[in-house]
Amino acid sequence: MTEKTTSQHFEDGDDLCCDLPHPAHSDSATPAGIAALSIEQAQRMSEFLGFIADTNRLRILSILATQELCVGDLAAVLGMSESAVSHQLRTLRAIRLVNFRKQGRHVFYSLQDHHVLDFYQAIVEHLEESQS
Repeated sequence: MTEKTTSQHFEDGDDLCCDLPHPAHSDSATPAGIAALSIEQAQRMSEFLGFIADTNRLRILSILATQELCVGDLAAVLGMSESAVSHQLRTLRAIRLVNFRKQGRHVFYSLQDHHVLDFYQAIVEHLEESQS
């Protein structure tokens, strides 16, 4: 096959499978040891990622990745109203990304656990890496 017909095959979406045997394959159609997410798992992940795919929520997470703050301080740093910040924090609490604690009349927010921080840091590193 020439390079042109190979690329034409891929562009058309025709037979994208190779004909070569692979040592990792068993006699079944699925390579051994490879499993895809279930539809339910993929749906839950998609919904979760949809909740955090919001500019203001990501900005809040970026601040909480460095320190615990109250709503008023978050609002001041972000240039948003306290009401708008509280609304975003309710969503982040609902999906268990942030914790809160009360101290007197103030409510302080922080990232829920190291998984959230690791996830946030991995995304930041990936974006910085792709810019260089």
